[in-house]
Amino acid sequence: MNIFGVGLPEVTVILILALLIFGPKKLPELGKQLGKTLKSLKKASNEFQNEIDQVMNEEDKDESLKSIESNQTYEINQEKIDSENNNFSNKENSNN
Repeated sequence: MNIFGVGLPEVTVILILALLIFGPKKLPELGKQLGKTLKSLKKASNEFQNEIDQVMNEEDKDESLKSIESNQTYEINQEKIDSENNNFSNKENSNN
């Protein structure tokens, strides 16, 4: 058993010290408060992770849109070039 890098012997020593310092009456209250604190930390951590994921997804969408726009611009420009080349070729053929 390894919780936050603390093994079973260390946890046992910590619990014995807490029992001696706070007494048997206060120990359940402290455990309950510790549980609430850990739960709120986990909730805050999950919210933070969700915000990071949301920002990353927005950046990916922006990059995808930019890529699509650049591809469309390239295709339009390529069509214009092809059209101009065809017009030029037709003019040369008609002159000959």
